[in-house]
Amino acid sequence: MIEAIFTQLQSQMYESVLKDLRQLLSGVSMTGLSGSFPILKARTSEFDALIDAAADKYNLDPTLLKAVAHAESNLSAEAISTAGAKGLMQLMDSTAAMLGVTDSFDPLQNVEGGARYLQQMLARYQGNEALALAAYNAGPGAVDQWGGIPPYAETQVYVPKVLQLRGQYQSWEG
Repeated sequence: MIEAIFTQLQSQMYESVLKDLRQLLSGVSMTGLSGSFPILKARTSEFDALIDAAADKYNLDPTLLKAVAHAESNLSAEAISTAGAKGLMQLMDSTAAMLGVTDSFDPLQNVEGGARYLQQMLARYQGNEALALAAYNAGPGAVDQWGGIPPYAETQVYVPKVLQLRGQYQSWEG
């Protein structure tokens, strides 16, 4: 009985997230989304060459990698989150260490580490970008535990925000 209820709730959650994603990607104003996010706009940054090189090295779409960096740190190499994530790609110390990053404030190391981690998440979730982004934000354990995008407000805002930014970078002529 509890499994049936859990399955139904999970299905409703997925439908809600997919609806919000469809609305966001079609440019319709979203209502009912937990939390909100400032509208970020595509822009050049001093780190574009690093981002492009790391995307090439790890076989990633450069617009996706740049969108992650933009959403994570607003393209600031000195950014530190309240949770302690650092640098452009907002790497936690434990994740940075796992990726061989010794200085999270070094843009080259940070972008390389973030690109490698994003590539690992894409591989883990068979190319499913929404799940890979959710894992980048909330951790793969949370995605696995919930069997999809976790119902955390931050993560449910983060995934469409990154996809929206990526869409801007794909069509932007900087």
